[in-house]
Amino acid sequence: MDPQPSPADLVIVNCTALVDTTGESATFAPGTTIEVRDGRITHIGPDAAQPPAALEVIDARGMVAMPGLINTHTHAAMTLFRGAAEDVSVDDWFNAYVWPMEVNVGERDVYVGTLLAAAEMIECGVTTFADHYFFMHQAAQAVIDSGLRANLGSAFFSSQGPEGLEQSVAFAEQWNGKADGRITTCIAPHAPYTVHDDDLRGAADAARRLGVKVHTHIAEDIVQTQKSIETRGISPVEVGEITGVLDAGCIIAHGNGIVERDVEILSSYADRTGVTHGPKGYLKFALGPLTPIPALRAVGVPVGFCTDGVASNNTLDIFESMRITAMVQKQLADDATSFRTVEALRMAGPQSAAVLGERGRLGELREGAYADVILVDTSGFHCQPVHDLAAALVYSVQPTDVRTTIVHGNVLMRDRELRTIDRTALLAEFRERTRAITDRSHGRSIQDYQAH
Repeated sequence: MDPQPSPADLVIVNCTALVDTTGESATFAPGTTIEVRDGRITHIGPDAAQPPAALEVIDARGMVAMPGLINTHTHAAMTLFRGAAEDVSVDDWFNAYVWPMEVNVGERDVYVGTLLAAAEMIECGVTTFADHYFFMHQAAQAVIDSGLRANLGSAFFSSQGPEGLEQSVAFAEQWNGKADGRITTCIAPHAPYTVHDDDLRGAADAARRLGVKVHTHIAEDIVQTQKSIETRGISPVEVGEITGVLDAGCIIAHGNGIVERDVEILSSYADRTGVTHGPKGYLKFALGPLTPIPALRAVGVPVGFCTDGVASNNTLDIFESMRITAMVQKQLADDATSFRTVEALRMAGPQSAAVLGERGRLGELREGAYADVILVDTSGFHCQPVHDLAAALVYSVQPTDVRTTIVHGNVLMRDRELRTIDRTALLAEFRERTRAITDRSHGRSIQDYQAH
C-alpha cells in the first residue's frame, strides 16, 4: 500500500484562476485548486471531490486567483513624503522639496516608511517590489518582517565619492538571496546625470561579478535626453551602453525619454534589460512623451508596471498603474482596439517579472513558480455584472477587492486582516516620525537636480 503524501503547506480551492495571458485573450480556469509546498506552486488543476490535505486550506469560492502583482520600481520609504510636494514642477519637486526633506531621513525612518509601504502593498495585492533608496539594510529588515518579496538596491550619487558605489556593492553582496530567497539585490546608481561614467562602469562590473542587475533612472523624460545629446552627443541610453550597464542587465526606471535610436540599442539587450512604467507620476508632472511601450515591445524589450515613490505617485497601487496605462495607450494610438485587457494583464504578470529577471518564477500561476498569489473579490457593486472578467480586473477592481495576499506560500493577509504587521503600532510610530521629516528650514539638500 502506497504511503499517504505529507500535507501540503497551503491549498487554495474553488477559485477561478488566471492561468494564461499569452493568447488573444486571457484564460481563466473556474473550479481550480492550487497546491503549495516549500514556497512554490506544486500543482494547479481542477478541484477534486476531496481537497488535498494541507496545513491551511483557503476556500476561494467566488474569487479570482491571479499572480501577485509586481512593482518594478519604487522608493518605498518615500511614504514619509506622500502629499508633501504637490502641484510643482519636476525641478522644484527635487530641489525645493524632496531632496531638502531627505536630509532629515534616518535609518529608523527608512524602516518605518518601508514597513508602511509594505502594509499598503500587501493590502493592494503587490507581492514583489523593486526598491531603490538609502539605508537599505533597514528596508531589508522591513521586507523580512513583512513577508514580502523584494529586489533591493542601495542608491548612490557620485557626489558621495568612492564610498557611494562601495556601499551599494557591499549591500548587494551581503543581502542577495536572504530571507529564504525573497530578497534579491541590485547595484543602484541614481542616474547618468548624477553618477559619473566611471562609477557606472564600476556598477556594471560589480553587477556582472555578483550576478545581479543594475537598477537606475535612465531617460526619465525627453528633456533629460535632449540635454544629454546636446552636451555629450549621446543619449542616456547610449551612456548605459558605453558604460556596460545595459550589457550587465538593467532595470531602467521610466524611460519616457527613450528615442527612436535608443530602441534599436535596447533590442540588443532585451534578454537582460527592461523598462519600468508608472504613468500616474508622469501625467502629474506633465512630462511630455511617455515610455514608448509599443516600440519597445515590438523589439522584445520587456516593459513592466511601477508606481515610483508615493511622493510623486501618491499610492503603491499597481491596479491603478495598469488601468491608467491601458487607457493612455489607447489614447496615444488613437485606437480603442489597441492595448487590450490581455495585454495589460500580460504586462502586469510575465512582462513585469521579465523586467526583474524573474520570468517563469513570478507573474504566472504555474507549477514550479513561486507561490505568490492574490485572491480578488469581484462581487462588489462596482464590478457587477461581470460580462468580461479580464476587463473587470483591468478597469473595475479596486485595491480593497484584494481579500488575500500570499507570498512564498505564506499568507500575509487573509480576508483583509494583516497577519505580519501590527497596523495600530505601525501607524502610531509612522505618524510620529513624519512630523519632522518635511522640515526644509535647514537649507540643505542631498543633491542638486540639474537634469533640466
